Amino acid sequence: MRKLTVLFIMLLLGIHMMYAQQLSIKGTVTDKRLNDPIIGASVLVEGTSNGTITDMDGNFSLKNVSKGNVLVVSYIGYQPQRLTIDDNQTTFRIMLTEDTQTLDEVVVVGFGTQKKVNLTGAVATVDTKTLESRPVTSVSQALQGVMPGLNIDINDKGGRLDYSPSMNIRGAGNLGTGSSASPLVLIDGAEGDINSLNPQDIANISVLKDAAASSIYGSRAPFGVILITTKSGEAGKTTIQYSDNFRWSRPTNIPDMLDSYRFTKYFNAAKANSGSTATFLFSNETIDRIQKYMAGEYPYTSDPNGRQGSTDFFAFNMDSNDNQNWPRNFIDKTSFGQEHNLSISGGSEKVKYYISGAFLSQEGQMNYSDEKKKRYNISGKVNGQVTKWLNLDFNARFIREDISMPTFMKLYGDRFFSETTKLYPTMPLYDNNGHYTRNPKLMQLTSGGRSNSSKDTYFTQGGFHLTPIKGLGIHGQATLRTESYRHQYNVNKVYLYTYDNQPVEEAWLGGDPDLAAGKTFVQSETQQTSMMTTALYADYEHSWNKHNFKATAGMNSEYYYINNLEGKRYDVVNEKVPSINTATGTSNLKAYSKEWATMGYFARVNYDYDGKYLLEANIRRDATSRFRGDERWGTFPSVSVGWNIAREQFWEPIQDYVNLFKVRFSYGSLGNQNADNYYPTYSIQNITVGSVDEGGRWLLEQANKSSIASSPGLVSSLLTWERVTSYNIGIDFGAFNNRLTGYAEYYIRDTKDMVGPAEEISPIVGASAPKLNNTALRTKGWELQVNWQDRIGQVGYRVSLNLSDAQTEVTEYPNLDKTFFTKDSDGNIVDNYWKGKKLGEIWGFKTVGMAKTDQEIQDYIAIHDQSRLPNIGNNIWKAGDIMYANLDDNPAIEKGTSASDPKDLCIIGNSTPRYRFGITLGADYKGFDISLMFQGVAKRDIWVGGDDKTATQKGMIFWGINGGQWDSTGYEEHWDFFRPEGDELGANLNAYYPRPIIDSKQNQQVQSRYLQNAAYIRLKNLQIGYTLPKTLTQKINLQKVRVFFSGDNLWTGSKMSKNFDPELLYQNGMTYPISYTLSCGINITL
Repeated sequence: MRKLTVLFIMLLLGIHMMYAQQLSIKGTVTDKRLNDPIIGASVLVEGTSNGTITDMDGNFSLKNVSKGNVLVVSYIGYQPQRLTIDDNQTTFRIMLTEDTQTLDEVVVVGFGTQKKVNLTGAVATVDTKTLESRPVTSVSQALQGVMPGLNIDINDKGGRLDYSPSMNIRGAGNLGTGSSASPLVLIDGAEGDINSLNPQDIANISVLKDAAASSIYGSRAPFGVILITTKSGEAGKTTIQYSDNFRWSRPTNIPDMLDSYRFTKYFNAAKANSGSTATFLFSNETIDRIQKYMAGEYPYTSDPNGRQGSTDFFAFNMDSNDNQNWPRNFIDKTSFGQEHNLSISGGSEKVKYYISGAFLSQEGQMNYSDEKKKRYNISGKVNGQVTKWLNLDFNARFIREDISMPTFMKLYGDRFFSETTKLYPTMPLYDNNGHYTRNPKLMQLTSGGRSNSSKDTYFTQGGFHLTPIKGLGIHGQATLRTESYRHQYNVNKVYLYTYDNQPVEEAWLGGDPDLAAGKTFVQSETQQTSMMTTALYADYEHSWNKHNFKATAGMNSEYYYINNLEGKRYDVVNEKVPSINTATGTSNLKAYSKEWATMGYFARVNYDYDGKYLLEANIRRDATSRFRGDERWGTFPSVSVGWNIAREQFWEPIQDYVNLFKVRFSYGSLGNQNADNYYPTYSIQNITVGSVDEGGRWLLEQANKSSIASSPGLVSSLLTWERVTSYNIGIDFGAFNNRLTGYAEYYIRDTKDMVGPAEEISPIVGASAPKLNNTALRTKGWELQVNWQDRIGQVGYRVSLNLSDAQTEVTEYPNLDKTFFTKDSDGNIVDNYWKGKKLGEIWGFKTVGMAKTDQEIQDYIAIHDQSRLPNIGNNIWKAGDIMYANLDDNPAIEKGTSASDPKDLCIIGNSTPRYRFGITLGADYKGFDISLMFQGVAKRDIWVGGDDKTATQKGMIFWGINGGQWDSTGYEEHWDFFRPEGDELGANLNAYYPRPIIDSKQNQQVQSRYLQNAAYIRLKNLQIGYTLPKTLTQKINLQKVRVFFSGDNLWTGSKMSKNFDPELLYQNGMTYPISYTLSCGINITL
């Protein structure tokens, strides 16, 4: 009985103590700066679902809180606070501080980190939130417009699934004569492909812009570095994150064709204007039939009793009466894409881990082509603390990318767009027997063969970090990246059908013997790439009194090896299962291998006194295998200094208003070895084997070996480093408790000893002249970044603006005559350069005006003879023709061939994008958030009308009638052409376009009147999201749930011709379209 009594008493005491430990707390949450109550702040007991939110007055109350619990108070736009509960306090007044981006943040730099406030080089960081939830397939797409100086442009592949945007930092760095001016992209310290990386794996991005910031990477980084650090695990509770993104895309710009009636009238007018004895192209009978068909009074797309078999090219264009809108036939499609991401992270103080997987699927924009892209990403990262002084890292990634599209689109995309641009709307899609007609090239798209490529990338990295004594760190890292690329495509027979339904083999494309009628082949390529990098370095830092010192020194090396094998075989037996083994014709086989290596030693010293006076000095000693032995080593120094004036005593009166004002200057010199492997010459020798008669199948069939090997030609013994020297002056500022932050930069970059062409040598030598270091450039530019973020009550908002400009001038080039054009190694006519030329210069005629009467043009040419202009057909000048300005003493209007003797040519514009800008606006309120990102170019001239160095058809999207009949087209804008009084189509004296003329380009010379203004502003991204309250999500064991809607390229403002997208100007608009995208998704954190 006594024992039971004791137990009963103990039980009562335990219950009493348990309830005594359960506390009820209350409090108020306010803004520390404004002292305003914060409505809707989350108050949560860490690790439980016990929580609440503040009311309209910022008050909260919470029961069942135990001593020792950690209270987490948070709200969007503020830094969270963590409070430990004890018995002595149950009422709280909690003041949250705005989460403004402070300049004391740590920034990743080369082989280390630095406080942003102490940086003296030109280093910028990217807010990785800009990558979240964007409906893009690559990181580089999401980076466009986010910072000044990082220039990302769409290239000649347009929006094709396999395209990678072009990137440079601070403008052009070379002239494309064998070297690269792209920035070095380092992912976790090793070079990698930014576009295959999973955006959700990125923790931070730093961009090193000047030589002082990037010099520690030496000859691999003369034009800047993009440093990407991927996410790592953190000690604590395991975190699981899932996100998805479902997207729908359509082309940004689809120009409409003229309807068939106006098209025929337009072409007939152009034919009549030519002075030809044949005064029309389309007969009255055909035009009458077109009108009846468009009115629904005629049921056929062509004359069923005529000669319109699909093999009759002329008849199907000239005698048919359909009313097609070909641009929309090919690209008016909504494509679907989706992306899924899953990551798991966590660990203890000893071991931390991060594991993620992602899947991306995206369809192409083109009808009839069945284009698909799929990407799989798997990554894992482990960090282990072995002892107090030793940490080990392991990092692994696998990426698989598969792309499938028609062979026609992959390899002959430029021909596809040029062929389809000049289609006539009168031509039917199908003939009277239901077969595709000839001109649209739909047979090539749908049954002409497929291109299938895949690339596997394996990335493994191990590292260690030693801290034997205080302040000293020793670090080592080794990385192996391998890529396995496979690409196979085939060309099948394509058929046309006669009017009586008989098949006829059709040539795949004209001008190529491999694509003649009846030809079939399969081609397969494999390429293995291996990259191995190692780095070993140490750093030491020490502070005393107000002095702060840090030194870093080490070495790193890289080794690259590429092995490529390509085989081709004709006469495919089974076109549905194409392979080299199942083809029976002749074979071609070629292979090459390349390898190169670099090694360098580096050192860096950082010093600052009390954060006021800052100094950084770097030196790099580099070697590369790409040059001969006595030219392989180079030494490249840099130095930068800074003065944080805001820390001076005389600044104290305004310290509360302007808390940072730092001026800095840097100078640095770097070598560029990103050139072809000129040494040793055997490393780029290709052995090409051809047909059986040439012994070309010896590798496959034990035939005789080929006795011919091609080499790169003569190589100069004087070839050495290109040198890139930069000067940079900058200002960093922060004001109003860092609600206002930003920086401004001015820089000069000289690229000297670039590899350029040599003077021609006698053909008796049997080789081209060797390249020499004889070219130089100078780029001048500036950058501005301004950020503001603040809160008004419960509304947080932010505004960011970046603006930059750069111009590049040729300072040395071996072209004393300053000729406008030259020929490249393939014999193509390309732009030439000369000393004093600014890159992007457009030379043309100044336009006096368009003559409105015959008398006006006759009076003008009587004084200024325009008969010497090129490609002017019958030289007939009438009302509606262009009058060109005479700029020299010769009365004739002539086109010069060089800047030394331009005759009547002058600089009419420049195609370099000027004043690139980005504007970001954002706001949040009670879990809702919205952001808008605008991007654009404020000044750019572009000529899209074709010229002497490009094919005639390259200008037809702009001009419509563009010389020959079969190199012309007709879009809605082209209807605004000159028509005199009394014209059957109605007078149009104030037309935009001159009178169209078949077989003449007299009105289409490069000229000021039709120079296009390619400036634009684009709503690059709009995103609206809602984050569910934590008090709700915690009840279902979720930390955070956010749903969102996002859109890319939703609106564009531009004065350019509506036939063009101002971002897509390669090949004068005849390239794959880019798209606008709508998407939605969810982000969940467990």
